[in-house]
Amino acid sequence: VLNEYFESDLDTYKKGKIQYPWNSLSTGNHTLTVKAWDTHNNSNTRDIEFIVAENAEMVIKHVLNYPNPFTTHTDFYFEHNQPCQPLEVTIQVFSISGKLVKTINTLITNPGYRSDGIPWDGKDDFGDRIGKGVYVYRLSVKNTEGKSVEKFEKLVLLR
Repeated sequence: VLNEYFESDLDTYKKGKIQYPWNSLSTGNHTLTVKAWDTHNNSNTRDIEFIVAENAEMVIKHVLNYPNPFTTHTDFYFEHNQPCQPLEVTIQVFSISGKLVKTINTLITNPGYRSDGIPWDGKDDFGDRIGKGVYVYRLSVKNTEGKSVEKFEKLVLLR
């Protein structure tokens, strides 16, 4: 019974999320079966298969900024395998020639596997608006154990 772990989405009774604390799962393959009922006692069942690894390396995926291209504001997002852990995030924006334009440092803790948006106003470290063009950014993430990972992506600034 997962009632105490369920939270419905805002302004709807049809959708929501379950956040259950998985503290002591053994290493290996697992299958989770979820059965839910509506208010008319109709039920539906779904299976989810997943793997628990003993010592998983830190991973980031789906690194992006949105909107891209942008004119005055963008947010950086990524997915990771470190839920509920504080993560040090550094975003460095470089010109195509390799000059460091902007550094953003922040500490995030997300209950799930997707980061909240990390905002940027398109200005350099001195508060000046940077010129339009293509830029490269490096997203670096470090956990409390000192493990880190980084990934490069491109963004486009339109003015």
